[in-house]
Amino acid sequence: MRFATDTGGTFTDLVIEREGQLHLFKSPTVPSNPVEGVLGAFSVAAEAFGMERSELLGRGTQFIHGTTHAINAIVTGRVARTALLVSDGHPEILLLREGGREKPFDHTVRYQRAFIPRSRTFEVPGRFTAQGAELRPLDEAAVIRIAEQLREDNIEAIAVSLLWSILDPRHELRVEEILNERLPGVPVTLSHRLNPSLREYRRTISTAIDASLKPLMDRSIGGLEAAMLDAGFSGKVLVLTSQGTMVNADEIRRAPILALNSGPSMAPIAGNYVAATDSSEADTIVFDTGGTTFDVSLVRAGHVPFTHESWLGRPYQSDLTGFPSVDVKSVGAGGGSIAWVDDGGVLHVGPQSAGSVPGPVCYGAGGTEPTVSDAALVLGYIDPDYFLGGRIRLDLAASRRAIADKVAGPLGLSSEAAALAILDVWTENMVQAIADITVNQGIDPTTASIIGGGGAAGLNAVAIAARMGCPTLLIPEVGAGLSAAGEAIARDILSGMAFLSTHGEFAEEEPVPATTDPETD
Repeated sequence: MRFATDTGGTFTDLVIEREGQLHLFKSPTVPSNPVEGVLGAFSVAAEAFGMERSELLGRGTQFIHGTTHAINAIVTGRVARTALLVSDGHPEILLLREGGREKPFDHTVRYQRAFIPRSRTFEVPGRFTAQGAELRPLDEAAVIRIAEQLREDNIEAIAVSLLWSILDPRHELRVEEILNERLPGVPVTLSHRLNPSLREYRRTISTAIDASLKPLMDRSIGGLEAAMLDAGFSGKVLVLTSQGTMVNADEIRRAPILALNSGPSMAPIAGNYVAATDSSEADTIVFDTGGTTFDVSLVRAGHVPFTHESWLGRPYQSDLTGFPSVDVKSVGAGGGSIAWVDDGGVLHVGPQSAGSVPGPVCYGAGGTEPTVSDAALVLGYIDPDYFLGGRIRLDLAASRRAIADKVAGPLGLSSEAAALAILDVWTENMVQAIADITVNQGIDPTTASIIGGGGAAGLNAVAIAARMGCPTLLIPEVGAGLSAAGEAIARDILSGMAFLSTHGEFAEEEPVPATTDPETD
């Protein structure tokens, strides 16, 4: 057996390959301990297979894990207290960046603060030239003084990015030696080792991001490996990267920036595979609607899109990652997105999300704000007695009350009309995201197919396709776990398996040669 999981903000998806078929399972994500959500999904699978969880895990040979843990940590500010060491005279690299504005004449937009503040940025005397010659030797005494200051400041991680270290890394390597001697146990990221690129800002920001994630991801991935081993799994653990590949878990612990967008990167790969099988259009719009976000990408002529302009938020209003990745646009428009009315009487949906804790009002877990899921329940789009296969019973009356109090009342509408308005605004947010990657880039969506995935895709996939004028809409059998299915497909195209079963399984077809080496990829 092979296992693939995708930990989202609301649900954790699990895909299991068993005897030539894929089986899909879901379990609520546990934000305080994502590993618990993963093991919960395995418990659901074990029950479905009629065996103990330890027996199921004991049969596994490979576990592929995708997660948004890294990007969520950056968005919520839960990264390590990080210091940045740069060459003497260049402390403003992260502040000056590369310039640019999304709207050149909109001066109301505040300039983005540096990822690591100036108060935790330190200048290291010593310099190499652009030709690789040592202009000034490294001042080791100054580095020792900096190390002592970092100890006093309770620094948890350190990024080192010195000028022209990509030509001669001796200064960076010596700085690392001194830091390891003076601050044992504090992780250090060197720019020439992580991202040996010419652009100074991109090399520095990637180094800073990577260092800030090391303590968190070391605990997360290490905890996942330990928990899986304790639960009975003894196979290989692989983690997805933002580039749509997978690496050993140890590699992510050494360079956690690789997993910055690991989960969302898989949806275009799965969508591309489905389109090649069932669509005649050259281009394909692939979207994945989870509980928290709506992720969308455009696959052109069978090529999964890549970008070197990956941002942590809105372009020019956030930092670049400095690393290439699968090009996926994410907006806060998931099934758990909260509907609210502003002081001017205008209805909004998102970007805030109820997540899995407390979740939508209908979950009965303490949520008080009406969400897209509550609206869909009121409209009869969701069966309250068969949500998540019947494992969660939804409270229709509570959803109706929340919508009446928070949306219908302020707008002067009935509960049903307010619920329909919520879904209309939600759909429009998604349509605008799709327009950004199609119409705004000169691509006609009426000549492209559209593939919907994610647990909430079925609520408005037809409405989205109709608004965009797409001639073909496809919802794969494993659409509810599209990204997790993409993990399995990306491994070796699963020897040509095709979507067939009504239970989210694959049935074998004529084998297709694998595009990757399963032992080295």
